[in-house]
Formats: sequence, C-alpha cells, structure tokens
Amino acid sequence: MTSRFDVIVIGAGHAGVEAAYAAAHLGMHVGVCTLSPDTVAHMPCNPAVGGTAKGHLVREIDALGGLMGRAIDATGIQFKLLNRSRGPAVWSPRAQADKRVYSAWVRAALESEPNIQWVFGKAGRLLVEGGRIAGLAMEGGDRFDCSAIVVTTGTFLNGLVHIGPEQHPAGRAAEPPSRELADSIRAIGFDCGRLKTGTPPRLDRTSIDFERCVSDGTFAVERGDDPPVPFSFETTAILRSQIECYLLHTNDRVRSIVRANVDRSPLFNGQIQGIGPRYCPSLEDKIVRFPDKERHQIFLEPEGLDSPEIYVNGFSMSLPRDVQADLVHALPGLEDAVMLRPGYAVEYDFVQPTELRRNLETKRVDGLFFAGQINGTSGYEEAAAQGIVAGINAARSARRESSFELRRDEAYIGILVDDLITKGCLEPYRMFTSRAEHRLLLRIDNADLRLTPRGREIGLIGGERWARFEGRRGRFVANLDRLKRSLVRTDSGDRVPAAQLLRQPEVRLQTLVDEGKVPLELDPAARILDLISLETAVKYEGYLRRQEHEVERARRDERRRIPPDFPFERVPGLSREVVQRLSQVRPDTLAHALRIPGVTPAAVAVLSSFVGRLRPGV
Repeated sequence: MTSRFDVIVIGAGHAGVEAAYAAAHLGMHVGVCTLSPDTVAHMPCNPAVGGTAKGHLVREIDALGGLMGRAIDATGIQFKLLNRSRGPAVWSPRAQADKRVYSAWVRAALESEPNIQWVFGKAGRLLVEGGRIAGLAMEGGDRFDCSAIVVTTGTFLNGLVHIGPEQHPAGRAAEPPSRELADSIRAIGFDCGRLKTGTPPRLDRTSIDFERCVSDGTFAVERGDDPPVPFSFETTAILRSQIECYLLHTNDRVRSIVRANVDRSPLFNGQIQGIGPRYCPSLEDKIVRFPDKERHQIFLEPEGLDSPEIYVNGFSMSLPRDVQADLVHALPGLEDAVMLRPGYAVEYDFVQPTELRRNLETKRVDGLFFAGQINGTSGYEEAAAQGIVAGINAARSARRESSFELRRDEAYIGILVDDLITKGCLEPYRMFTSRAEHRLLLRIDNADLRLTPRGREIGLIGGERWARFEGRRGRFVANLDRLKRSLVRTDSGDRVPAAQLLRQPEVRLQTLVDEGKVPLELDPAARILDLISLETAVKYEGYLRRQEHEVERARRDERRRIPPDFPFERVPGLSREVVQRLSQVRPDTLAHALRIPGVTPAAVAVLSSFVGRLRPGV
C-alpha cells in the first residue's frame, strides 16, 4: 500500500463519501480511512434521504456533481414531494432508502474511481508540521503522508452509547469509538463540546400483521407519489419497486409507561451530558416537554424491499431494554411485535464550527478540513453537503489553489456553512427553509441552473452532463421568451401574452401546453422540470426581481473584505463583547460580521470605517 496520498478522508459516512468522490474527480489520489467496507454510507438512523430543506441540499449536491441524489434515485423505495400544497420555494423531495442497497451502491461508486484507495483501520493522530497538515498516524502504527485531510467522524469521537443504565464506548451500535483521534484534535487546541443523538428500536417485520391492522383501521397506509419525483437531474425515471409505510399514534398507555420510568432515562437522570437535537426529540423528551399532547405520530418504515427490519420513526429513545419492549407492545397493532434491537442514545465530541473558515478548513491548521457531525450538524444531507465542499477544497488546497465557496444567496449549502462558521452550535444543527432569506431564489427546480455552472467551473461536471445541462438552460431561456411573445386568447376574447395570462393564480402552464395554446420546446425526459421552472419564473417574476435586488445590495457588503489578521481590539467604539465575538469568529466580510450574534448594525457601521485603514502592529 502507498504511504503517500494527496488527500486523506477519515470516515466513509455520507460526508466522507462525498468528500472522497469530489477530491478523486478533481484528480487527487485519495485515501479513505474507515473501519470496514460494510459500513460505507451506512444509515444508522432513519433509512431515508431528503425532507423539508434537506431535499434542497441533495438537489444542490447533485447539481454540483455529487453522489447522493443519484444514489437515492437508484435505491429508493418510496418517494414523496413534500409541501406540494404550498409555494415552490418550500417543495422538498424525500425518499425511503433500501438501506443495504444504498450502501452497496455508494461503495461501488467509490470503488469504480481509480483515484480512490481504501485504508482500513482506526485513524490515530493528526500529524502537523509548521502549522500545516502533514499526514495521519494510524492506531496500528502505520503512517500516511498527505497534503490535506478531511475529518468526517460522525458520532465516533469519544462515542458513548446509552441504553438505560448500560453504557458502551461506541461510535454507533457494535462499532468502537475513536479515542486517539479525539485526543489528537483536542491537543491541537480546538474548542470541543459534547452532543447527543439517538435511534428507535427495530422490529421484526414478520411479527406484525399489517393486513389486519390496515383493514381494522389501526394503521393508516402511507403511499409514495406516482410517478415518483427523482432527486438527481440525471435521473429520467425511478425504476425500482415501491413500498408502503404505515402511520399509527401513541396512546395513554405509552405515556404512562414513559412517565413511570422517566427516572431510568439517561436523558433525565444526569447520565447523558451531551445536548440533543431540538427538532427530533426522543420519545421520553416529547412526553416530558409536551405533557398536554395526548398522542404523537409514529411511522413504521421498512428498511428495504427484502429487509426483515422495521424502523419505528418517531420512537427514538434511550430507556432500558425492558421498558422499550413494553413501549413497543403498548402501541396499537404491535402487541405481538418482536424487538430485534433496542434504541439507544449516543454521545460524541464535536468541534465548534466557528473554528472553521468558509471553505471548511480549520483556522488552526492549514490543509485540515472538518465535515459532518464533527461540526455540530445532524442529518445525512447536512453531512453530505459539507462533505462535497470539504472534498473540493481539500483538493484545491493540495494544489495550492484558491478556495471554492458558496454564498447564502447562491445555495442552501452556502447558508449551512455560513450559519455554522458564524453562529457555532449550542445544539445539533438542522437545515430548514426558514433559514434562507431568499428561498424563492433557492428552489429545488433551479438548483442546476444555479450550481451546475459552478460544478463545471471547478471540474466536477463532465462533458456529457454539461451538454445536457446546456440544452436544458437553452430551452429555459428560449421558452421564457416564447411565453412573453406568444399571444393567447382569454375567456373574454382578448389576446394577451401567455406570460401575462400565466400570472393569474388559476392558470397553469401545463394546461396551456396540453391545449396547444403555447408552442414550447420541452425535453420529454425532463418535461415536468422544464414546466415547473418556467411557471415559477413567470408567476413569481416580481418577487424574484425584488429578491435579486436585495441580494445585490447585500453583495456590496460581501465585497468589503476584512483581512484575516484585522485588529478588532483597536477599533474605537466597539464594546468588549463585540470585539470578543469578532475575534472569535474572524469574519471575512462586513456582511459576515453583521450575521454574528451580538454584533449590531451600529458596530458594523463603525467597523466599516476602519477596514482598510488599520493594520496589525501599526
């Protein structure tokens, strides 16, 4: 095995595989360090991809040339487009994954890359020389030199699993934690903390009488969309068989069992110190925090077409095994269900993401990048989005090229990174559409129009895909012009431009096209996507133009750069608190400074008059 790589990626979860794939596509010799090939792109929690705002991230990863969108399209077993009843800004795709098949698909994609080489074993110490990453020492004694490292350790840094009073050092069930690497990261001086996440019990599929429970109304059937809406702009159709999921609700018996045993929960007896996700609380947390809520939704989701396991979505917990079994049997329809594995909580170390630059490189060590849960995020999609950014920039760092960065007005990925490096994390970070100031500009239907040129520019989009994209972009521009020039007859007999008629809420472009009133050029393989992009651009033209003006005003402040070593303490009129926050985050622009909690517009106005005038040591 080689002892030298251009880039080493530690971890092969959703962040790691995107980082490795991106760096390899950019010509880097990449070493992927992981414990086992069997857990590549593993889904230890919910076997699903996408959801509100998370689906936006997956579309953007795909538009840049990443893996996740194609992987879920090839292995998904139930697809839904969420929020259809609302505006296009918040439409979000979600899909259940065939868990084992998804992992195998991603592993095969990495193994097909000649620039990727596996390094099986436990990562040990980060080797730093002269303030720059120099290599990785394995716990077994091997050393690998490199120009850049991407750390994507998920929940493995000093991971500790809790099942009631049971505690097992583990990154996730039955997998050892990473302690030496955690010690190495702390020794460098990074600001670290502890977070917590968890999973629900898994049930034996054959022990549940789905047919009876559906027929008597105990379970409600949850079906996917027909036809399914793909994630990837490369996918023309979803070809796999699709499954049904099932909805039920907790009852008084469940609440009573939780309340009677809450003192045995590691969350409430002081056993767990890490902070859990606010937006995906455990069952005991929900019942304690919302005592007046009589019931909570539970979804039974198969983990694959042939998998024997049922994932009990909404039933995450860390209670003792016997209590978990009682809770499962207390759910309607699950009286005889067999629990294959209990749920658990896992605590782990993370690094405050204010330690990072916008390219996800650490401020303390050049060439060292962090991505995923190590940065305080939750979710496969948030991890993958960071992974592709870190992988691109690790490759560019190894070649001593400038950073690849995405702005807040350019992508949800840009919002994710900016929020992390600006605000840090007090709890696991989750993406929401409400985090986007300009979400009408950042829709799922135009992710390729926004980002595929960026992917092409940096080298992730190949010639064939670029040709297809240019066709799609050309159709979009030409069809917008046709809608403005084509005259159609209204109900009153007047002839008006089709674009003018389309602005009426009840008029749909699909109807105008089907009735032959508007001659558009449409790709049969991407017809729905073409129509959605066009209709949104016309119907929301005024709002889009207003948001574009707001973006341009904000970009003026983004252009005002703040030097990395700017002496904030020498700016008169700034409070001690503001100087402390600015010195901690080290904003790179005036607009970035304004987004830091505790930094007021007045403080930024003062700062702006000194940027460019003050120099360190002068």
